[in-house]
Amino acid sequence: MTIDTPLPFDLPAVRRKKLTVDFDGGNQSSDAGLLLLRQAERRSGVCRRLAEAMPDARDQSRIRHEMVELVTARAFAITCGHKDGNDFERLRHDPLLKLAVGRCPESGAPLASQSTISRLENAPTRTQAARLTGALLDQFGTSVSPGQEEILDIDDTFCAAYGGQQLTFWNAHHDERGFAPMHIYHVASASPVVAILRPAKTPKGTEVRTVVKHVTRRIRKHWPTTRLIWRGDSHYCRDEAMEWAENNDTGYIFGLAGNSVLHALVTEAADNLRFHHADGNDDKLRAYESFEYKAKSWSRARRVVARIEASLQPSEGGMRQEIDIRYVVTSLEGDAQHLYEEVYCKRGQMENLIKLHKAQLASDRTSCHSATANQVRLVLHTAAFWLMHTVRSVIPETNPIAKAEFATIRERLIKIGARVIEHIARIRIHLPTSCPERALFRQIALGLMPAGP
Repeated sequence: MTIDTPLPFDLPAVRRKKLTVDFDGGNQSSDAGLLLLRQAERRSGVCRRLAEAMPDARDQSRIRHEMVELVTARAFAITCGHKDGNDFERLRHDPLLKLAVGRCPESGAPLASQSTISRLENAPTRTQAARLTGALLDQFGTSVSPGQEEILDIDDTFCAAYGGQQLTFWNAHHDERGFAPMHIYHVASASPVVAILRPAKTPKGTEVRTVVKHVTRRIRKHWPTTRLIWRGDSHYCRDEAMEWAENNDTGYIFGLAGNSVLHALVTEAADNLRFHHADGNDDKLRAYESFEYKAKSWSRARRVVARIEASLQPSEGGMRQEIDIRYVVTSLEGDAQHLYEEVYCKRGQMENLIKLHKAQLASDRTSCHSATANQVRLVLHTAAFWLMHTVRSVIPETNPIAKAEFATIRERLIKIGARVIEHIARIRIHLPTSCPERALFRQIALGLMPAGP
């Protein structure tokens, strides 16, 4: 078959040397890091697990693309920065993506087209999408080794809608319609647990309880002796969720919005702190109080920790003293300062994990009309998170990018040009001699190889 190749052309010379450009470089890819992602998938098995949970009502005698190929190709593309299914119109011929999925780079058939990927995302029913989401919990439970107690962070993030989509809701703070997917992460390993699509509004107590209950029970199938502790901001401080946790040997520490009753309970401590701060030379002074409190909507009294802070703030006349009070409600025992500073305040790390998921893996690309299809997309983006997290986990701690963001890892290790040559009995991948991360690339690739002979 004849392949049309554009003619060579000349560009302005460099130091009196002619500059000629042609398209005779052979079969190449700009995503050599797919080799690392292939190894990461072989270690984690997240794409294969999701493929097994995906419904496949197709006539098996007539299909060209196995379910595991579809899921793997979509997750790999997301990880490489190709966030939309439309990208497959050109990616389906990429030699390294074909190789990573399990097809020969040159003799193998092209991968799935955009329309096939679209059908993949829209095929599951609500029940099937829920089963697929549950597979993420199984992936987490089997991939992470637990201790006696493990903390799970829960939070939501706003994602703008792309049009008239199911489940969207007007959010006054962002002044537009959208979603507020609920994200859950494991604190110790920074692993994703699950992502759940929902409207862009504050969750109700029954909704929080449902999520906490189902996630806890699913994880306990894998971690039967581990006590789970839930951590979140005041959106998740709901009596229904806390009562369920108390009745099911589960801990919690949630932010608590202040009110006049709470402020009255710490008035004496705040006045004391104000006096000592004014009498001393410290720019900032803190005090902690712990007491029992029962809100009108609560079924019982619970322990509340108050952090009281006195500081100097600029004003028109110079500097003035201000008092800032924050509250958390918890079922945990221990010193009030330790619970607030060492347990609750470290919740801020979750914002970074959500940024990796949403901004750097484009999980806010929930542009399908169907809410079920958008939930499937969230699952696929979470699979991409697992792949990148697995690659990063084998980078030596002494390396500067051992704790880098996914965007940096993609730039340094994934977006590398490669020439692919397929022989009868061997496939050769030629990476650039000038690759700055060639030693690290080799180390990661070998580090992801399975142990054994």
